[in-house]
Amino acid sequence: METRTYHRKKLFIVLLGMTALFLVLFLRMWYIMVNRSQHYKERADDLHERERVIKAERGVIYDRNGVALATNKSVCTISVIHNQLKDPETVIRVLAETLDMEEEKVRKRVEKVSSIERIRSNVPKETGDLIRSYKLDGVMVDEDYSRYYPFDDLAAKTIGFTGGDNQGIIGLEVKYDDYLQGEEGRILTVTDVRGVEVENSAETRVEPVMGESLHLSLDYNIQAYVTQIAEKVMKQKQAKSVSVILMNPQNGELYAMANVPEFHLNEPFVLNPPVSGTVTQDMLNQMWRNGCINDTYEPGSTFKIVTATAALEKGVVTLNDRFSCPGFRIVADRRIRCHKAGGHGSETFTQGFMNSCNPVFMDVGARVGIAGMYEYFEKLGLFEKTGVDLPGEAASIMHKIENVGAVELATISFGQSFQITPLQLLRAVSAVINGGNLVTPHFGMYTTDAGGNKKTVFDYPVKSGAISRETSETMKELLGLVVSEGTGKNGQVAGYAVGGKTATSQKLPRGSGKYIASFIGFSPVENPQIIGIILIDEPVGVYYGGTIAAPVMSEIYDMVLPYLFPEDRAVETETDEEMS
Repeated sequence: METRTYHRKKLFIVLLGMTALFLVLFLRMWYIMVNRSQHYKERADDLHERERVIKAERGVIYDRNGVALATNKSVCTISVIHNQLKDPETVIRVLAETLDMEEEKVRKRVEKVSSIERIRSNVPKETGDLIRSYKLDGVMVDEDYSRYYPFDDLAAKTIGFTGGDNQGIIGLEVKYDDYLQGEEGRILTVTDVRGVEVENSAETRVEPVMGESLHLSLDYNIQAYVTQIAEKVMKQKQAKSVSVILMNPQNGELYAMANVPEFHLNEPFVLNPPVSGTVTQDMLNQMWRNGCINDTYEPGSTFKIVTATAALEKGVVTLNDRFSCPGFRIVADRRIRCHKAGGHGSETFTQGFMNSCNPVFMDVGARVGIAGMYEYFEKLGLFEKTGVDLPGEAASIMHKIENVGAVELATISFGQSFQITPLQLLRAVSAVINGGNLVTPHFGMYTTDAGGNKKTVFDYPVKSGAISRETSETMKELLGLVVSEGTGKNGQVAGYAVGGKTATSQKLPRGSGKYIASFIGFSPVENPQIIGIILIDEPVGVYYGGTIAAPVMSEIYDMVLPYLFPEDRAVETETDEEMS
C-alpha cells in the first residue's frame, strides 16, 4: 500500500513538472510569437535583405544673385557582392584596368567575404557606365554625387570644400553642413540563404532627400574682381599674401573675402604654390587658413580710429585742441618716434588725425587712460569674436589691464602691443561710422529646398549704442578728410565720397624689416553702405599703406561702387558738370 502511494506521489510530481515545463514553453512561445513577433520578423528580413545606400545630393551654394558657387556632379560607387561573383578573376582584371588600380588592391577587396565591399567611390559617371555595360555578375554600380566648384579657386578659403563622404571640411561647407547634407536613400533587395539576390523580386527603394541650398551675401562679380586685383598686387609687390574684405557696415553682409594665394577647391590636397618633397598636413592646414579671421596682427595706424573715437566719447579732446610733434615722444625710458622724422610741428587734433601723427595719439591715449581705452575696446567688440559664420575664428590678444604701463598705453594708442583680426577691426570701424551699431559679419542669408522654397532665414544680432551718433558723425567727417586731404589721398574715387585710414604695421619681431601695408575705407561718407579693408603682407620695396594699399582699394572701389550704386556717380558727375 505504501509502495503504491509512493509511486502515485512520484507520478504526480512528474506530471506536475511536465505541466509546469509545458506551461513555461507555452508562455515563451506566446511571448516570442506575439510580443516579439515584429522583432524576429525584422531579424529574418535582415537575413534575406541587402541594403545599399543612395547618396543624397548636397545643397547648392549660391551667391546673392543666384550664381552657383558650389554644385554637384554625378559620379558612381563601384562595389562587389562576394556571394554573387561567378568569375572573380575576370572581375579583378577588368576593375583594375578600368579603374586604374593596382590588381592586388582590387583582389584583396574582391576576395573579402562580406555582404558588400566597396572598390572605389567618386568614379566618373562615364567610367561607371562602362563598367555597368560589362554586366559582370556580383559587380554593383551605384549612382552617387561629388562636390564640384565651377570657379575652382574663387573664395576657396571662405567657401571651403567637402571630403570623400561629402561632409564639409572647412569654410562655409562645414559651418552649414547640417543644412547642406540632405538625407540618404536606401535600396533593399531580397536574397536567398546564400546571400544571392532573388531574381524577379521587387526592390524596396527609399528615395534620398536633397540638402537645402545655401544663399550667401557674397557677390560673385565683386569677389572675382577683388581676387583679380589682389593677385595682381601680390605679384607686383612680391608679397607673401594679400587679404581683402568688403562688407555692408549697416547690417554685416559680406560682399567679398579674398585671401590670395587661394587654393584649388576641386583639388584641395594639392599645394598651391607647389613644393618639392612630401606634402604634410601642416602644409595643407596653412594653405587652407583664412587670414581674415584665423590670423591676428598689429593693426597700426588704422587703429587710431578707435583711439580717436574713445577720446571724443570721453570728452578729453576736441577737434581744435593743439598738439606739438617734434618727431618723437619720450615715454618713461623709451623714445617713440613719429613716421615723419622731422615732426609735424604744431597741429590741431584734426590735423594730427589727417597726418596720422603718433605723438598726437600718444598724448590722446594718455588723456583717455587705459581704463577708458579698454572700455571702448569692449564696446566696439574688440574683446570678443565677431561671430562670423565661418569656423576657426581667432580671438584678440590683449594685455591684462593691470599689466599696461605708460609705454604700453602709448603704443596701444597708435595700434601696437596687441593683436586683432582684420574682421574685428572692420566690425569695430563699422560701428564707428554707422551710428554706433555693432553688427555681426556674415555670409549666410537663407536656405531653400529643392523646389526653391525658403526654409530657414538666418538672423544675426546687432548691439546698439556702442558710441553716440554725434561722435559717429564727427568720425565720418574726420575720415573723409583723411582721404580728401590727408595720408589717404590715394584712396580717392572719382565721383564718390570716400573716407578711410592708412596703416603701415611693423611685424614682430621688431627690426625684422617686414611690414603689413593696409587701408580701411568706406563710402559714401555721409551714409556708408560699403566698408573694406586690404592688407598686403610683407611687400618688397615700398611698404607704406598710403602708398601701396590705398591705391588698391581705390581701384577696387572704382569698379565696385558704380556696380552697387550706379545712381550715386551719375548724380555726382552731373553736379560736377553743372559747377564747371
